[in-house]
Amino acid sequence: MIILNYFLIRKKEKNMRNFANYDVDIHGKSSGVLKTICKKCLPTRKNKRDRSLRVNVDTGHCHCYHCGADFYVPDDVEERKNAERVAARKRRAAAIPQHFQRPVFDASKTTLSEDTERWLVETRCIPQSVIAALRITEQEEFMPQSGKKERCICFNYFEGEQLINTKFRALPKLFKMVQGAELIPYNIDSILGQTSCIIHEGELDAASSIAAGFKSAISVPAGANSNLSWLDRFMETHFEDLEEIIIAVDADSAGIRLRNELINRLGAERCRVVTYGPECKDANEHLCKYGIASLRIAIEQAAEVPLEGIFTAADLHDDLRALFDNGFGPGAETGWEEMDKICTYERGRSVYVTGVPGAGKSEWVDELVLRLCLRHQWKIGFFSPENTPIVYHLRKLIEKLTGHRFQNGCGMTEGLLANSEDFLTENVSHISLKGNVSPDRVLAKAHELVVRRGCRIIVFDPLNRFDHNPQPGQTETQYISNLLNKFTEFAVQHNCLLVVVVHPRKMNRNPVTGITPRVEMYDINGSADFYNKADYGIIVERDKEVGATRVYVDKVKFKHLGVGGMASFVYDPVSGRYLPCEESHDPSLSADQRVRNTMFDNSCWLPEKELF
Repeated sequence: MIILNYFLIRKKEKNMRNFANYDVDIHGKSSGVLKTICKKCLPTRKNKRDRSLRVNVDTGHCHCYHCGADFYVPDDVEERKNAERVAARKRRAAAIPQHFQRPVFDASKTTLSEDTERWLVETRCIPQSVIAALRITEQEEFMPQSGKKERCICFNYFEGEQLINTKFRALPKLFKMVQGAELIPYNIDSILGQTSCIIHEGELDAASSIAAGFKSAISVPAGANSNLSWLDRFMETHFEDLEEIIIAVDADSAGIRLRNELINRLGAERCRVVTYGPECKDANEHLCKYGIASLRIAIEQAAEVPLEGIFTAADLHDDLRALFDNGFGPGAETGWEEMDKICTYERGRSVYVTGVPGAGKSEWVDELVLRLCLRHQWKIGFFSPENTPIVYHLRKLIEKLTGHRFQNGCGMTEGLLANSEDFLTENVSHISLKGNVSPDRVLAKAHELVVRRGCRIIVFDPLNRFDHNPQPGQTETQYISNLLNKFTEFAVQHNCLLVVVVHPRKMNRNPVTGITPRVEMYDINGSADFYNKADYGIIVERDKEVGATRVYVDKVKFKHLGVGGMASFVYDPVSGRYLPCEESHDPSLSADQRVRNTMFDNSCWLPEKELF
């Protein structure tokens, strides 16, 4: 009897679940299956007594047959482990960077003027309880757009009890944030330790979701800006454990770009997308026009991201409309004027760069990706085993960034060195692996760089440093074809620019003329698929006699991105930069006289830091 009672007690303990915390009434039952009222859809139900929620008390599974809500109530052990995990993450999250400007919160300003409160409550339909919970304040602030002080609503960005940033809004639509302060998501604490969250494009939209009953609602800090570097610090602590992420950004073309970036970073498998009511582009407009109940339904009915690999015109309606309205634009430019005339770059593409040994492939690729990073904020991930130790590669990158030799007394000051290190820390990562370096293993690490660090350029330099293991019976051509398919799929799925440096076969001199022919894409060692499957095919050639480096763009897959051609450069051994030049083909000139109009540049490329 004692043993039986012991196991009954243990069973009861094991199945202890706090349904009340999840707003589920199980009417005192301790086991079995029952039906009860679903509090999630109760506000919109006509029949308030309908018990549409099926609850399995033993397993914790709950499902509503009216609204489709499907969720799980954990037991004590699971909740304790989750609480421990959340506590550990809070400790990590509490390590707030200290090198940013920090505004000071003035609690006395939480009393809003009558006009501001009327605008928030009556015009924007935000309840006073939500205004108080979000600690929205009001103050006079100089606004650069109007050139004078304005009465501003202050959306305060807290992390814990620390005020990190403030967005000032003067009516109708003048905005600014604290200069030099860190960009973090608005209301970020609301999602820590949760299983789902809603991401909006504005603070009032997040407040609208909170008004509709969704507590875990945040806003991106800088509107529809596709640079998501503000995510990096919070990926592990706040986003990693989320099971469901509802993307509820604006329905305009900028919002669509932001939506796609968020899905790419956070994972399509756990994202859903909100569609607002007619003539509504965001959550607050929907709230004002259709009310709380309607906004709640719109969020609850957020659609899953379309099945991978299956699309209809309806699935791509927003993208199609944006393309119709905006047309085909050129890709990302590098700042090399002649190069930009023949080739621009687009993410989701693969670039294969080749050339004979010593032609300068790696050096040119380094400058290419640095230029894209500087101009477009595309962070870079390198797998470059020939550039080891990594500090040697960092030295070369710093020389390109600063225009100075990496050496005391050559213009490289302590300040330049520190700023270079800060820039590279923020924008460049290196993959370094021991043991078997298979393509799958490197791609897995590259995936982590995209998700965790927000890398938008991945460089593999060179391909022959991978450990290649073809399947038994598989030819080299078949293996390379499959490998290039993996690379293409990676670039598309992760919406990144994949740059791969590859070696050509040995080029033999013409026995009659004694001239070694120029490398072409079909000369890449292993397979013609390097040309066939590339989005961009680039050859780097160094003419030592003339003193010029020629870069041939032999393939640009889409004509709006370029037409192909050749650009000439002079390599600067001090800075490691490629300086645009012109080449004369006048046969009367000696080889060393053919290069002219070299565009020398030893300026510092590092972005100027804000002064505060």
